[in-house]
Amino acid sequence: MAQPPTKPHRAGSRPNSMNPIYATKYQLKVVRWRLRRLSVGLRYGAARLNSTPAVLGNAMPKSGSHLINQIIQGLPAIGPFVNTGFPPVNRDELNQKQPDAQVKANLERMLPGDVSYGYVKARPPFISLLTQPGWATVFVLRDPRDMIVSHVFYAAQMHPGHGMHRYYNETLQTMEQRINAAIEGVEQPGSELSPILSKYEGYLGWLDQPEVLCLRFEELILARQAALERLLDFLCQRGFQPQLQREREIELLSQAVAPKKSGTFRKGQPGNWREHFSAENKRVFKSLTGDLLYRLGYEQNSDW
Repeated sequence: MAQPPTKPHRAGSRPNSMNPIYATKYQLKVVRWRLRRLSVGLRYGAARLNSTPAVLGNAMPKSGSHLINQIIQGLPAIGPFVNTGFPPVNRDELNQKQPDAQVKANLERMLPGDVSYGYVKARPPFISLLTQPGWATVFVLRDPRDMIVSHVFYAAQMHPGHGMHRYYNETLQTMEQRINAAIEGVEQPGSELSPILSKYEGYLGWLDQPEVLCLRFEELILARQAALERLLDFLCQRGFQPQLQREREIELLSQAVAPKKSGTFRKGQPGNWREHFSAENKRVFKSLTGDLLYRLGYEQNSDW
C-alpha cells in the first residue's frame, strides 16, 4: 500500500470544483488525518499500524451506509485504526458525486489502518483495488423493498434539496405512486431516477468477491453481536492483530452505533416495507425485478 504523500494531498485527490472555504476545510482535514496517523503510530508502533488493513465500509444509498460508517468509526477504540475524517470516498466536500478517476484517487490515498466509507459500485478499477492484500472491504446490502421505502421518505419529506423532492410532492400524489416510481425509474428533466433493478445490478458483483465481507443491514439491526463477530473475524483474516478480548471489542463497536445521530435516520426497521407496499406496488416490483430477491436471499418464491 502507498506510503504517506510528501505534499498535503496526492495529485488528483483534492475534491474538484471546490471554493476557497471548502478548499481550506479540506486542507485542515488532511492535517488532522496526518496527526491522527502520527498519534496511532506512536501508540501502537509503526509496524503494527502498517500491518493493519485499510477498511472501507461500502453500501448502496439508503441501505445501511451510515450504520456501517458508525461501526467502522468505532474501530480506533479497539486497535490501530485511523478515522480519515474525509467525506464518503465518492463525494467531495460539497457532497457532490465525483467521477471514477477521483474516487480511485481517494481510495488510493488511504493508508494502512485508515477507515472510510462510500458508495462504490462493483466494477473496474474498484474490484481489483478493494480486494487486494492490505484492504478489508465490507459491503452492506439491504432488502430492496425497504430501501425503496427509505428512499421515498428521505427524498419526499426529509431532504427538500433532493432531486426527486419536487417530483414526488408536486407530480405524484400518493405513496403508492412514489413507490412505483422508485421501482420503475423516472426520466423527467431534473428528476432522473434509475430503476431499482439497475441500481442493485451495479453492486451485485460484490457478492461474488470472496475477499469482501458482505453483511446484511438486517443482521446489523437484529443480530448485531453475530454480525460484529463476523466483521472482527474478517479483519483478523485481512491482517488486524487484536489486543483486547473479543467481548470488549464487540462492546466498544456496539457503543459506536447511534442511528439517531445520522441526519438521514427515520425508522430503519427491517420489514417496514410491509406497511407501505400496496398490492399494486408488489405486482410492479415482481414484474420488473425478476429474481432479484432470490439472488439476494430475501425471498425463496414469489408468494409474498
